[in-house]
Parts: sequence; structure tokens; C-alpha cells
Amino acid sequence: MIKFASLLFMPIVSATEAKQHFAALLDAAQREPVRIQRHERDVAVLLSAEDYARLNKARWAEFDRLSERAAAQAKANGLTEEKLQEILAER
Repeated sequence: MIKFASLLFMPIVSATEAKQHFAALLDAAQREPVRIQRHERDVAVLLSAEDYARLNKARWAEFDRLSERAAAQAKANGLTEEKLQEILAER
């Protein structure tokens, strides 16, 4: 049923098998992400809610880091809150 990708070491299951053995797939996803393929192409990855929360938290942390960097560059280039409001009002 589940085979392992040699490069990614992530279990792979066909979409048909995923549908037929969904409960087992949910259990497997609690241990590690599972790739689901249709016609030998990746179509989805099933992962635990905990893994999803961790990925989402990391994504927002990166967004915050980039936002702070952009704000610092804008300030260094002379962008003020007033100038920003003027730019936004023109739209």
C-alpha cells in the first residue's frame, strides 16, 4: 500500500489507495507527512495538524522578518508615515 520515495524518505500513496484506506492514512500522517499521487504525479501532502501549525507559524515568522526588513529599508530611504498615507490616498 504505502511505498517510500528514495530521495525524500516520505511515504507515497496513490489517490485510489488514499481513498480506500483513509483511516490508516490519517494515522500514518500523525507520524510523518504522506505524499498522495495521481498518475505518478504529486497532488497533495497529508500532514498532522501539529505539523501544519508548525509550518504555518514558521511561515508567519518569516513574513514578519521580511516585513521588518522592508520597513527598515523604507525608513532608511526616507519613507515616513505621512508619505505612505499620501501614496495610498492617490490610489
